[in-house]
Amino acid sequence: MEIEFIESRRKEQYSLPEEFIEKLPKKIALFTTINYMDSLDKIKKQLEENKREVLILKTKHTKYKGQLLGCNIEPWTDNEFDAFLYFGDGMFHPKALLLKNEKEVFVYNPLTEESKIMTKKDIEKWEKQKKGAYSVFLSSKNIGVLVTTKFGQSNLKKSKLLKKQFPEKKFYFLLDNTFNYTEMEDFNFIECFVNSACPRIVYEDFSKFEKPVINIDDVLKE
Repeated sequence: MEIEFIESRRKEQYSLPEEFIEKLPKKIALFTTINYMDSLDKIKKQLEENKREVLILKTKHTKYKGQLLGCNIEPWTDNEFDAFLYFGDGMFHPKALLLKNEKEVFVYNPLTEESKIMTKKDIEKWEKQKKGAYSVFLSSKNIGVLVTTKFGQSNLKKSKLLKKQFPEKKFYFLLDNTFNYTEMEDFNFIECFVNSACPRIVYEDFSKFEKPVINIDDVLKE
């Protein structure tokens, strides 16, 4: 089956308000979603005119520099900058930047014209959920591993590493294109789930699981 991805971009050209720029530190890493990519160069120029140094970084799974996906949960330790700047709507994307980084995230929503500064406090609930799920994973014998067949999100090979690193546990691999969380209740012998699909499942759909669920990157040993 052939798959075609069509980009959806807003035609409007957006910019940042001057009072928001004044709050920004001197060196920032600028990110946005595909919807606002056509405004990226304009915003970068605007920031540079206001004496800000701007980094446009490339994530692992995106096509363009500066583009951010919800699954881009990765550390940025090799680049020196003071903070992130996320330009766009929705809160999961800027929260994803906080999960493996200590820097603040300055957020500006061009649709509502609202802004805020996000810190680790904004993901405290997620961090507590992860710690709790990890404790259950360590003490559990029967583990269910969620493996999607979706293009770009399938991690079956990576999932099999669990059997090598935790030989004392029994892993049951559950493959599907889109998971129905209520059907997870049918596997009542499973004590904990490991998610190898989109990592946002763990954070946004945590409450839909009857058993704890944790992302595979949070349990695999490097």
